[in-house]
Amino acid sequence: MSNPSEFEELARTVRYLKDRQDIIDVIHRESRGRDRQDEEIIASCWWPEGIDEHGPMIMHAPDYPARANAGHARFFSATMHNLTTHNCEIDGDTAHCETYVIGTMLSPDKQEMKIAPGRYFDRLEKRDGEWRILYRRCTVEMSMDGSAEWVNGPMCKGFLRSVWSNEDKSYQRPIEVGTDGDRW
Repeated sequence: MSNPSEFEELARTVRYLKDRQDIIDVIHRESRGRDRQDEEIIASCWWPEGIDEHGPMIMHAPDYPARANAGHARFFSATMHNLTTHNCEIDGDTAHCETYVIGTMLSPDKQEMKIAPGRYFDRLEKRDGEWRILYRRCTVEMSMDGSAEWVNGPMCKGFLRSVWSNEDKSYQRPIEVGTDGDRW
């Protein structure tokens, strides 16, 4: 660095990029927790006074992990929250984000599936160096229903299936090839 102002600019850029990465990591981790029904992971993404708005359901952070998992388990046998476009505005220790989500849900009998694209509008706060979600509003933009016959057919026979717990193979360390695990 040729002068202090260049160093200061570089430091601001690195701080901004680190904050952006920490924010998207929280949003990704929260979706992974829900897709594994892992209450500990879900809870780690929210400040204790946080509030989630999923349609008519307003859930407070302490109740959210168990209630979200129960709702998913009541209507589905598996879920995947695929996160795509992410916009983020950081103002000090507050961030306002919009993240596109494509939710996919498999029926309890594993014969049908739903695809529901939407968005999360999140307000996150950084406290003691840690970003967590304070408020979330969820939209549903459209939906599609269809047969899940393909995953039940010969093309997917033997593929690993997701598990709603920390028994899912994504938790395995080290990751190894094997014949264990729930399969189609």
